[in-house]
Amino acid sequence: MCGRYASSADTDWLEEVFEIDETPDPLPGPRYNIAPTDPVVAVVERMPKDAPDRVVRKLVELRWGLVPSWSRDPKGAARMINARFETLDSKPAFRRALAVRRCLLPADGFYEWYAPEGASELPAKRRPPKQPFFIHPADGSPMAMAGLYEFWKSPAGEWLSTCTIITTTATDAVGRIHDRMPMTVRPDRWDAWLDPGRADGALDLLDAPGAELEAYAVSRLVSTVGNDGPELIEPLAES
Repeated sequence: MCGRYASSADTDWLEEVFEIDETPDPLPGPRYNIAPTDPVVAVVERMPKDAPDRVVRKLVELRWGLVPSWSRDPKGAARMINARFETLDSKPAFRRALAVRRCLLPADGFYEWYAPEGASELPAKRRPPKQPFFIHPADGSPMAMAGLYEFWKSPAGEWLSTCTIITTTATDAVGRIHDRMPMTVRPDRWDAWLDPGRADGALDLLDAPGAELEAYAVSRLVSTVGNDGPELIEPLAES
């Protein structure tokens, strides 16, 4: 996964679909070009300190790029936007979050960049720009990307809440464009995935979407982080 995605659903829709109990105000608005270290909307479940026997499902704001609780500083967050499924339970940076801090990241779809065949053989100055593709469920349904989140406290006592997206080997529509893709969680497994009291078997709940995904070329405007808007996910007009 290259590191950009779109998430345009409004808060009311997310609250209904994910059966949210609490939503802090405000949350990041709809975005069509989310990049590393941007604030994102996530679904989490937490046990209140004053009622540890009760689980509350929330919509929260997290920063994309995981900062483990034991980190000295948050500088490496941009390098931890993704967590590889294959090594997830063995990496110290992700092990604790996998056990108790799992989240869902709602998305319309995600972007990948494809280099034309033979481009790598050309001198750098003569290589054509990579073509961005938007990859999303073919039936138009939303994606619930599987993620992990963490809390980090600065030396000054300020808290930072961050997240990462779990990825796996890409298949079908995605595999011909890029070698990695985000893993997702089916609606009938949301409860189990989010449950902070479930420490075992979480990885068995994940899916690697394949044939149900569709990919099409989009404008190179998405390659610039500052650009945003629904036009970024429109199919590129055929020349």
